[in-house]
Amino acid sequence: MKKTERAAKVLKRLERGYGTPAWGRGGPFKTLVATILSTQCTDRQVDKVLPTLFKKFRTPRDFANADLRTLEKMMRSTGYYHQKAKHLKAMARKLVSDYGGRVPASMAELVKLPGVGRKTANIVLSQGFGKTEGIAVDTHVWRLSRRLGFSKKNTQLGIERDLMALFEKKDWGKVNELLVQHGRAVCTARKPECCACAVRQWCPSREC
Repeated sequence: MKKTERAAKVLKRLERGYGTPAWGRGGPFKTLVATILSTQCTDRQVDKVLPTLFKKFRTPRDFANADLRTLEKMMRSTGYYHQKAKHLKAMARKLVSDYGGRVPASMAELVKLPGVGRKTANIVLSQGFGKTEGIAVDTHVWRLSRRLGFSKKNTQLGIERDLMALFEKKDWGKVNELLVQHGRAVCTARKPECCACAVRQWCPSREC
């Protein structure tokens, strides 16, 4: 079986079991905030924090003018809250000062925002704008890409390029989301549950 065929089967099987995070349907700014909060945090916890956060701060200007300690307190449960609060406030200020309070819709402009790298930008473009310029690669996507034999590269950009060549462009937006959820639920870093894995028949690293 060709690698592209195997990759397509893996994606299709994973798609049956995992849904879209609620914040992925909230528009560009909400998606941007949620993605920054999601670093080292589960989607479930982000989903708990977002409604309260956006009830108090609704726009980039609101976040830009927010008291830093208040932001930290509200997002404390997401972890790394000092850094995340600083990034959110600085990001919001730049949106207001340089972009009229609107989230830019290009990779080149998004990565200019504080706290936003290529991974975050890819997620915002995909889930916030419905655009696909690449595939976000975080620790879960990195790990699963290597275990599933999708890539042997040792850099985020190298893995991203391999994944982009492997999957159809229309599916790029799904790849990160599905691999992340599977990496958190089943294919964990220390003790992957290979015997419970729905895609083990296509995994060259399986131990079951």
